[in-house]
Amino acid sequence: MNNNRPNTLYLVVPCYNEEEALPHSAQVMREKLNRLMQEGKASPESKILLVNDGSRDKTWQLIHGLCDTDPTFAGLSFSRNYGHQSAILAGMMAARQHADIAVTIDADLQQDIEALDQFLEKYQAGCEIVYGIRNDRNADGFFKKLTANGFYGLMHLLGCNVMSNHADYRLLSKKALDALSEYKEVNLFLRGLIPTMGFPSDVVYFDVKEREAGTSKYTLRKMMNLATDGITSMSTRPIQLISMLGFAVSVFSVIMIIYCIAEWAMGRNVPGYTTTLVVSLLMGGLTIFSLGIVGEYVGKIYLEAKARPRYIVESFIWKEGNCENFEREKQRK
Repeated sequence: MNNNRPNTLYLVVPCYNEEEALPHSAQVMREKLNRLMQEGKASPESKILLVNDGSRDKTWQLIHGLCDTDPTFAGLSFSRNYGHQSAILAGMMAARQHADIAVTIDADLQQDIEALDQFLEKYQAGCEIVYGIRNDRNADGFFKKLTANGFYGLMHLLGCNVMSNHADYRLLSKKALDALSEYKEVNLFLRGLIPTMGFPSDVVYFDVKEREAGTSKYTLRKMMNLATDGITSMSTRPIQLISMLGFAVSVFSVIMIIYCIAEWAMGRNVPGYTTTLVVSLLMGGLTIFSLGIVGEYVGKIYLEAKARPRYIVESFIWKEGNCENFEREKQRK
């Protein structure tokens, strides 16, 4: 951190099928970045880096147009859809080559962009990582609120170090970005991974806004995949629970064997069809469920062992120039 000059700030914005929201969002982000530069909180070399996560609509064409007309915008496009976490990581890794600090924010701008001032204040106070925490979930529907609360509850229950109501709105310093680049795992869960780095950190609370255009791209299926990735990448507690359950079932089985032998020795003929059926179904269900959990971990190990790239960048647009030069050119014209 250098207090003698404004820090170069990069806004990293993952975009997936955001052609409806992006024109307005880009303007709002541009205006906010202008104000930060005018107030001396961000250097004129600061940029807005839009990451196209294999969109099927005109998102990349819009990003390309913004980059062509304004050097404050930079664009990165994947060869296909790799997912929200990969898009955030790719943007941060591209930003670390030029930026002092990077802030990730969603393209729909439901995360309050005005909270950026508080993020920068926390950074200037010595924090290397600042997490954005939403004040409430009033903007969500009943089902989204229920699944989100269940998600965080499950993560905490299974020992995952995640912050409730934190959804990838965060600031990372150059030091934190360099440290993050050392993590090579394919199974990405940034909400759990970044807190493990141990740098000085703080939180900023913000209000969630209504989405102005388009629809949410975070479906129930994607949320379930994120939860699975988070649990398997950050915790081994499910396997430990299987071991404990297996021990408990073994003890119960020994007790039942002793009981059955005692009943046989005393010559009692107790009908056991129902008991046998229930125990068989219970054991079969537990076995299949346990194999499924172990299979998830084996699958993740398989993916890590292959060490395939986490994403492939098809195009990257970054132009020399800054906001001040752009504004001067506009005034001349």
